[in-house]
Amino acid sequence: MRSDLPKVLQPLAGRPLLAHVVDTARALGADDVCVVYGHGGDRVRDAFPQADLRWALQAEQLGTGHAVMQALPDTPEANQVLVLCGDVPLIRPETLRRLTEACADDSVGVLTVDVPDPSGYGRIVRAADGDVQRIVEQKDASGAELDIAEINSGIIIAPAARLSGWLAGLSADNAQGEYYLTDIIAGAVADGVPVHGVKADTWTEVMGINDKRQLAEAERALQRRRVEEIMTAGATVADPARVDIRGTLTVGRDVFIDVNAVFEGEVVLGDRAHIGPGVVVRDSRIGADSVIHPHTVIEESVIRNGCQIGPFARLRPGAEFADGSKAGNFVEVKKSLIGEGSKVNHLTYIGDTTIGRKVNVGAGTITCNYDGANKHRTVIGDGAFIGSGVNLVAPVEVGAGATIGAGSTISKPAPADKLTLARNKQITLEHWKRPQKKEP
Repeated sequence: MRSDLPKVLQPLAGRPLLAHVVDTARALGADDVCVVYGHGGDRVRDAFPQADLRWALQAEQLGTGHAVMQALPDTPEANQVLVLCGDVPLIRPETLRRLTEACADDSVGVLTVDVPDPSGYGRIVRAADGDVQRIVEQKDASGAELDIAEINSGIIIAPAARLSGWLAGLSADNAQGEYYLTDIIAGAVADGVPVHGVKADTWTEVMGINDKRQLAEAERALQRRRVEEIMTAGATVADPARVDIRGTLTVGRDVFIDVNAVFEGEVVLGDRAHIGPGVVVRDSRIGADSVIHPHTVIEESVIRNGCQIGPFARLRPGAEFADGSKAGNFVEVKKSLIGEGSKVNHLTYIGDTTIGRKVNVGAGTITCNYDGANKHRTVIGDGAFIGSGVNLVAPVEVGAGATIGAGSTISKPAPADKLTLARNKQITLEHWKRPQKKEP
């Protein structure tokens, strides 16, 4: 990978490759998920502190069969063992269910796939009855075997009780000097255990990732899959190739998503929500009929129905917009409630603030919520009008229906239904001259 980051921690759709594989195992209802990791893989363990994972160290890299040997001693003998690959993240649970169901009688199963160019992969050699007879690696294959288009995906299922015996019989007498997991197939055949070959629908699903180019290919394949899911659910996507979903995106009916939108974490879009180009949404909910204008960033926020946000707005964690409220261009809101029908339209910072209903906040207004040590809250009552260029020095309260004159700095309560101003007297110096540069 030409990276300081271990391969299984490389990001795919915003999460490590291994996270996708672990999620798939959990989706199958596995009661024992064991991760085999190599020497120096403490970073991998640290990235997955979940208590329900079991870890097995493979101190020497002696092949796939050797890796499974490390996991098997603590595996219940009554289990079926499904071997997944940490660098094969796109495998679907439904594909693996077909494999497990085919081997419900404690037979052995191999997930295979047909490819146009099988170079570099183990070939599937089938018997006359269609069962798998053996898997031969590229370097050990004959000329006729090299012509086989069906390859091994690396995913195998076998009964734990029998698997331990077959692993004990493995030999490293091959071109690589490794213990191949695929050699257990010969052991199963010798013992008269059927070996079923179940084909995946596409090569993409079982593709391994060994470099950044393949990582990019997997990213686009996964994004296409996720975009197809939201389109099936009712979303219109301007260009499916230019949307990224790095988490879970739930959409209502007639949602529209424009180009270059990015969704991270858990995001919910209500019916008829409109997401403009270049929008980034992270762990947030956007209500029905709300419009997010271009190049807006939304994080850990709640936007209710019929809101207008942006363009170029930033909603930081804790921002909440009630029905019909607005935030315009270059507005930043953090840990604040914007009341129903209220507007914060231009070049404004709102932090640690509660704004009531039908409030108008003028351009260039700032809630001064931080005194250098602690955060303080601003409260603005229903129907208040905040003029342009106002500084509200928290803690402070503006009463319902109050008007704050433009250019004021307000540090004391402003009473309801009155005009409050706080300006220095304007003066003009008649004989003042602008400084001039000194001649050299």
